[in-house]
Amino acid sequence: MTKLEEHLVRDLYTGVRGLAVKILNRVERTDAYLDKLLDNEMRNNELSGQDKALLYEIVHGVVRWMGRLDWILSGFYKGQFSKAIPILKNALRVALYQVMFLDKVPEYAAVNEAVEFVKKLQGQKPADITNAVLRNIIKNKNSLRYPDPAEDIIGYLAAYYSHPSWLVKRWVNRFGKEDTEALLLANNERPYLTLRVNLLKISAPEFHNLLESVNLKFTTGRYLPEFIKLQNLSNITNWQYFIEGFFNIQDESAGLACKLLQVEEGMRILDLCAAPGGKSVYLADLINNKGEIVSLDKFESRLKMLEKNLNRLSINCVNTVWADSLEYTSEELFDRVLADVPCSGMGTLSKKPDIKWKKDLLDIRNLNDLQKALIEKAASHVKVGGYVVYSTCTTEPEENFEIVSYFLKKHPEFELLNAADFLEKELVDDNGCIQTLPHKHKMDGAFAALLRRIS
Repeated sequence: MTKLEEHLVRDLYTGVRGLAVKILNRVERTDAYLDKLLDNEMRNNELSGQDKALLYEIVHGVVRWMGRLDWILSGFYKGQFSKAIPILKNALRVALYQVMFLDKVPEYAAVNEAVEFVKKLQGQKPADITNAVLRNIIKNKNSLRYPDPAEDIIGYLAAYYSHPSWLVKRWVNRFGKEDTEALLLANNERPYLTLRVNLLKISAPEFHNLLESVNLKFTTGRYLPEFIKLQNLSNITNWQYFIEGFFNIQDESAGLACKLLQVEEGMRILDLCAAPGGKSVYLADLINNKGEIVSLDKFESRLKMLEKNLNRLSINCVNTVWADSLEYTSEELFDRVLADVPCSGMGTLSKKPDIKWKKDLLDIRNLNDLQKALIEKAASHVKVGGYVVYSTCTTEPEENFEIVSYFLKKHPEFELLNAADFLEKELVDDNGCIQTLPHKHKMDGAFAALLRRIS
């Protein structure tokens, strides 16, 4: 794109709703992830705190509820809505999201702004279509129809709860209708912000007092008391307490794999796929900054983020190594190895709603070879008597227990330990592994298996 074209785009996509359409167009057209596009836009535009919060709400809300929005729009759009040009589709989605989900935005204002925006970019005829579709929906808002659950339960759940049909079908087969409905609902909730207190710098009670002193309401973690849940706050990384390293941003589910590893002061620990490093820094906290953690990642830019975090949190027991985990060698074996492997991320849909539209069954299966290779690599680095934790942030069995089961069949020198001996039983599935689900445990969906090398 030339500089002239960049200026033209900037001039056309102005205001919060214009920027929302611009981001949504890019999400649809490219492989780029929503949060990265949103962060770039917020950095490059001089938006007020209020405007940033609204932009985040609209973009995340549209992507979260796109299945339902598109179902409604398809019923009122003359022709095939799915084949409409992206600008028109996303302008309609943004306006309809405000009409359906945001009480503070008057309906007429949402419609008028969408009409003017489309007119400016596409001309009078598409603007007239926008106006007619939105006003017709508003007129019939209280009598909108969805697929009949008695005749098509998958179609109903997919449209009403805004998830792809293939995923809904899998979950209904695995969890049943009621649990699936609860899971879909949990995925659509606005996410909480979860912090982990940096116990190397401040105690949990002292940090609670700091939050209370600025009138912030919070709840402590259900299973790990050093985790704290807040309603989502924008600009949290500009907060003085963050800059001083009193806390890190991390979901409670991510802490479970670290706790399961059963680390102790003085141990030598390998974090095989470390960056951006949330688990490495929590492990450092758990060993009281005494011992050695080797944190690998093949992307130097991501390791730099980890190094910045280590400085902020005053951690000096972590050595970062820029290397492909599958090619890494070490002369000395480790007491503990964490293999938090790349996965589909299906447990994180409340925070990353675009994943459900970008991934499919093939993506899940395509990751399996890498996951198998990484659990093998982790096992090759651990001492006899040492532990390996294999973990993901997904709910899907092909990426979780099926990988562990495959590994154990090949390696009789390892045994699977029951996670219920170390953490709350309600976190543990029938296989003895950690498996959290958003609707049951009020955190991201995550998996962790504890393996011990016995010979």
